Amino acid sequence: MAQVEATTERVVAADAEKVFDAVADYSGTRRKLLPEQFSEYEVREGGDGEGTLVHWRLQATSKRVRDCLLEVTEPTDGELVEKDRNSSMVTTWRVTPAGEGRSRVVVTTTWQGAGGIGGFFEKTFAPKGLGRIYDAVLTRLAAEMEK
Repeated sequence: MAQVEATTERVVAADAEKVFDAVADYSGTRRKLLPEQFSEYEVREGGDGEGTLVHWRLQATSKRVRDCLLEVTEPTDGELVEKDRNSSMVTTWRVTPAGEGRSRVVVTTTWQGAGGIGGFFEKTFAPKGLGRIYDAVLTRLAAEMEK
């Protein structure tokens, strides 16, 4: 099994602290950012950054659906880590200043991929598909922050 990684980034015209607060707001803003690939969204504990437990279903393709139960930590300033209790998937959000009134948001998801030929296709195509999904999330984040 090989590690698979998908990374997406965007510069948002808003202060890093405000953007981070929005990303960490699982009870409010985060729900608004999710495109149609996400369903059954539910905050089960917390709701604001560290200590949050959130559930959703992610439909990456017509046949591939992940039931995700994510524990949220904040290991460093400007960083959120979502670890899925149901798989090896870990998504890290990093929000850093990118000039006056701007911030850079980088989303990286990693997981242990399948072996064999299936693993080859997963490592080849899954990052692109997941990248498109998180690009939609970041587009919605930018629209929300730049209102």
